[in-house]
Amino acid sequence: MTADADIIDELRAAGLVREGDVALEPLTGGVSCDVWKVEAPIGPIVVKRPLEQLRVAAEWHAPVERGQSEVRWLKRARSVDPAIAPEVLAELPGYGFAMRFLPGAPVWKDELIAGRVDTGFATAVGRSLAAVHSATANSSADKDAFATDAMFRALRIDPFLLYVAQKDAETASVLYALADDLAARKLALVHGDVSPKNILVGKDGPVFLDAECAVYGDPAFDLAFCTTHLLLKTVWLDDARLTEAATALVAAYRAGIDWEEAGGLLPRAGKLTAALLLARVEGKSPAPYLTDPDHRRIVRDQARALLLTPLPIDALVAQWKRTSI
Repeated sequence: MTADADIIDELRAAGLVREGDVALEPLTGGVSCDVWKVEAPIGPIVVKRPLEQLRVAAEWHAPVERGQSEVRWLKRARSVDPAIAPEVLAELPGYGFAMRFLPGAPVWKDELIAGRVDTGFATAVGRSLAAVHSATANSSADKDAFATDAMFRALRIDPFLLYVAQKDAETASVLYALADDLAARKLALVHGDVSPKNILVGKDGPVFLDAECAVYGDPAFDLAFCTTHLLLKTVWLDDARLTEAATALVAAYRAGIDWEEAGGLLPRAGKLTAALLLARVEGKSPAPYLTDPDHRRIVRDQARALLLTPLPIDALVAQWKRTSI
């Protein structure tokens, strides 16, 4: 039996599709999962199944159980605000799951690349992200439900921080210390992959997808991860509006911090942003669009300098340069 046939049988067992012809439309763009769109009686749905070896050039393995973590994050986020995550319809064998497809909701990354930069939407992303962190901060129930440290290490700490530390002697000690702190800090529920490619522009605001890296950890990571992507795109697209979007996102997030002092979180987020910027040119998962050597140098040089002389994330964004330095 083919993988497609397996998926169709699983969807039938879950009561999502009927007997007869069922077409799976592969969706591309991700490195960590097989994803299909399926027309079902209730409307279009999306089916995901995690891969053990990710689709990158480097050897990169990750536990497939992360599919369960994504389902739990989506459900928990919807309990905070039903508009910010799609509805999970069924969990499937092999840690896959089916969720409702949202027609007419473009991917935020595609909007940014097309030049449609809306700082109001960036503000909404920061506000929604802070709302999930606030709702789950200091929660023993969420901490127990997302004790997924091994997966977060395999998907984030090892490939983004430790892999670079092993290659870059100048910043190694900073990266090792940052990795230790990130692994130890347990404050709130972290999505782990807040990137414009994983956010839909829904009719009621941002809709977050792809939470398979979810862990109970340091919320500064989510803020840093999304800000990193916006800053990378300012270099790639040479568009100052993307820096404005990053500024708006950080400001909205800061306004929602009520579980700790902003003066503690923003410096941590600044260090993590610098590390992630460096990882997107030197890590296991380099930004695929940064193919211009000059763009890579601009990011690399700034990231190294910011690791050695760190700034709070709001100051980092304000000083970020999108052209030669």
